[in-house]
Amino acid sequence: MDLSDEPLMQNLTIAELAGSQDIIVFDGNCVLCSGFFQFMVARDKSQRFKFAIAQSPLGQRFYRELGLPTNDFETNLVTVNGVVHQRLDAFSAAMKALPGIWPILSVCRFLPGWVKDPLYNAIARNRYKVFGRSRTCLIPDLALKSRFLPEGY
Repeated sequence: MDLSDEPLMQNLTIAELAGSQDIIVFDGNCVLCSGFFQFMVARDKSQRFKFAIAQSPLGQRFYRELGLPTNDFETNLVTVNGVVHQRLDAFSAAMKALPGIWPILSVCRFLPGWVKDPLYNAIARNRYKVFGRSRTCLIPDLALKSRFLPEGY
């Protein structure tokens, strides 16, 4: 499936889209989230992941179809092999998909929910206070823009 075909993208459900491509949807205003995006781009040499900003039309569709708020993005979304992951499980899935030593960081998926959910939620609620908000929009060069899904930027 050619994901560069925008009319086709509009007809796909998020489940269908997630099943066809590994995707990371991140808050473009959050410095921590944008840092995660930059970390992934730098280490995903095979370009396995495509990206979408949560505030984009495609990002909004992801959050809406998953029943998540579309104005407060307290979780990045990571799809790997057709499964959409949220919160710390999203980070874990992304790390597991990277080459090299990074999969070791995916061990956080084994933490019990009563530990990882409050930990993640505390970071998510305070991310703007601790890490700040981006004052400028990301302006990707052509190579980086090609990593974004249509309607994802």
